[in-house]
Amino acid sequence: MGLLPNAYAQSEAERLLSETLVDVSQNKMENAWRSLNSLIARYPNFRLAQLVKGDLMLAHAQPLSNLGNASASRPQLDDLRDEARKRLLDVTRPVDPKLVPDALLLITQDVRYVLAADSVRSRLYVFENRPEGWIHRADYYLTMGKLGTGKTKAGDKRSPIGWYTITSYKPRGQLEEIYGDGAYPLSYPNDWDQKKGRDGSGIWIHGVPRNTFSRPPKASDGCMVLSNEDLASLAHYIVIGKTPVLISDSLNWVDPSSLNDGRNDIQNAMEMWRQDWESLDTPRMLSHYSTRFQSASQNFQEFAESKRRVNAGKSWIKIQLKNINLVRYPGEDNVVLVNFEQEYKSSNLSNISHKRQYWRLEGGEWKILYETVL
Repeated sequence: MGLLPNAYAQSEAERLLSETLVDVSQNKMENAWRSLNSLIARYPNFRLAQLVKGDLMLAHAQPLSNLGNASASRPQLDDLRDEARKRLLDVTRPVDPKLVPDALLLITQDVRYVLAADSVRSRLYVFENRPEGWIHRADYYLTMGKLGTGKTKAGDKRSPIGWYTITSYKPRGQLEEIYGDGAYPLSYPNDWDQKKGRDGSGIWIHGVPRNTFSRPPKASDGCMVLSNEDLASLAHYIVIGKTPVLISDSLNWVDPSSLNDGRNDIQNAMEMWRQDWESLDTPRMLSHYSTRFQSASQNFQEFAESKRRVNAGKSWIKIQLKNINLVRYPGEDNVVLVNFEQEYKSSNLSNISHKRQYWRLEGGEWKILYETVL
């Protein structure tokens, strides 16, 4: 799996701002002014561009080492400085295009795009799922919760950490002005959030009001906010009900080859679980479950007793696992989220179900921590 260098898209505004910042850092002031004037003419409500212009007018040929020198310090100015630092980070220290997030272990080809949010960098990345590997298709400057990440309750002004799905689309006509040109609600709280006792709702990806080009890095009540232009671009990568969204404090970027080890380890654990289940050796089968296991309605002891009872009434079991998806779960230590189709046949029952499991590495072995039927 791998990325194509420089193959991702940038909006016109971000391209012009990037060119301006690079030219200023290299003392190419004539080029910087040209890019900046084009940017402001096209996006007069881009407050950060206006701030940079004020600094250039004040400093002239001085290399850009800070922003906001042309104005007195105040909360709005601090917000613009934060935005500038995030955008400048992406220009001066971009993510190595050869790397991928370590969460993307295995996703079936029917899911074409994955969105991945990085709170530390204030970026939303788009990856295309191709047979030859992950391709970085786009990334966007992103606003998240006022008080950061790690949402646990309604009204805490934090963005959640986890894997979610885009559930629907709301056009501008159905929204208040603050949400901009549209909104994509997410599936927060998911089953893992509910297991952890987290609540709240209304976590969306949405745009900005007409009089605003972008918002500071931490300015929402928990939603993920893009410029209206970037939101329109993002629409090309979204399939309602299918596109997964990873929200993380900080994405862990790795060489694509390292994904193989993590993928193989969990797949081997799943295969051993499948074989031990087929064997009708209930103790061996149960050894793949954490003693802290939970399902939607049972703890480990209740689950174990039901399996002993069910297996005692069977003479044979055959199980196939299909369409397996494996992703590392952000904010958790060695937890992998697994979705798959299960074809179950036995001496007295046959069915097909879709399951979601959470596996965790415990004492060097992968164990099933949570399971639900979708």
